[in-house]
Amino acid sequence: MKRKTRIFLAVLAIVCVVGAIVFAQQRGFGGRRGRRQIDLTERNGVPEWDVDPAFKKDVFTFVRIKYSSGSGYGRWGGDKWLTDFPDSDLNFSYRLQQLTSMKVNPMPVRVKLTDKEMFDYPFIYMLEVATLVFEDEEIEPLRRHLSNGGFLMVDDFWGERAWDIWAGELAKALPSAQYPIVDLPIEHELFHALYDVKDAPQIPSLGFWLGTGGGTSERLMDSRVVHVRAVLDDHQRIMVLMTHNTDFGDAFEREGDSRAYFERFAGAGYAFGVNTLLYGMTH
Repeated sequence: MKRKTRIFLAVLAIVCVVGAIVFAQQRGFGGRRGRRQIDLTERNGVPEWDVDPAFKKDVFTFVRIKYSSGSGYGRWGGDKWLTDFPDSDLNFSYRLQQLTSMKVNPMPVRVKLTDKEMFDYPFIYMLEVATLVFEDEEIEPLRRHLSNGGFLMVDDFWGERAWDIWAGELAKALPSAQYPIVDLPIEHELFHALYDVKDAPQIPSLGFWLGTGGGTSERLMDSRVVHVRAVLDDHQRIMVLMTHNTDFGDAFEREGDSRAYFERFAGAGYAFGVNTLLYGMTH
């Protein structure tokens, strides 16, 4: 293990354990929380920090995309874009400003693909895309955003049917004949942007992990292999990064809900997440 990886794990253990204990006092380490009404302004115990007012717009902002849902794998539509919200977005933003020198907005935002402000943000995030259906008016803005240097991370969708649904929708914006989807080799610089990630971890939901006594493949044999796939532009820059059969969002969201889950998945989740963000913002 390289020195900077060891340093990262040590630092993460210090800063995240303190944070996890604070969150646990408010939520209780243990099982999955009951379903709650989502308050779009509540920070749920995640500390806030100041942003220099003179450079208010010169900070990284975590952006979650709101999308339309149709029928999908094993469920019917709904607001799947809200999965893991707001804790995942808040925790990742908090850890990012702790673990790097980046200036980070403490308030993540949510935008639609049709919102003109989407173009203010180079890094955008989507998840649970097995139920996604792109509206006609969403396709051109997404294509333009990615072609102009934007970076999309897609996370938390499991099984082959979910993959086929997403690949079909993505092809509406980035036709596969021109923009083929490729598997990203572990040698790619994204895996080593700051921390050396040896492989892509399979991160299940907390409920699945506890309910199965440590299982990680949420669709069993249909999702046993983690795929990190990408769409590249003409200069070999990643436009779209897709983490299939794993759930990095839960590694961020659930860090305060179970000490065992935190210790098993948080380090790998944050290492990959930070690498992805740094790659996306510097290419």
